[in-house]
Amino acid sequence: MKQKVFLLLGIIFTILGFCGIIVPLLPATPFLLLAAYSFGKSSQRFLNWLLSNRFCGEYIRNYKEKNGMWIKNKIYTITVLWLSISSSAIFAVDKLWIRIILFVIALSVTTHILKIKTLRKEKVKIKKR
Repeated sequence: MKQKVFLLLGIIFTILGFCGIIVPLLPATPFLLLAAYSFGKSSQRFLNWLLSNRFCGEYIRNYKEKNGMWIKNKIYTITVLWLSISSSAIFAVDKLWIRIILFVIALSVTTHILKIKTLRKEKVKIKKR
């Protein structure tokens, strides 16, 4: 029963994670990491599928293994974050205290992302025979 619950949660988190890739205010990373955790507790096949997925597999592996993030992913994530938070604060929120909370969240997430190691392409060494 426990394994089936984790499998169901993994599927739900995967769907939310893929939606988060498209929808700016929905965070993809936490849901995809939760999906990986859930599949790790329930289905090696689904975990392998998630970690080898062309859209998010490398991203999840790099994050989980603390390898870092590509600079283009950092720029994209921070840009979408600030555009989403700013537009929400300007158009959807009329209370100052909520705007302050949104700003603090955006600042915190930005700080976290900037602290993550930045991956850079390394030169490929070709062995001569």
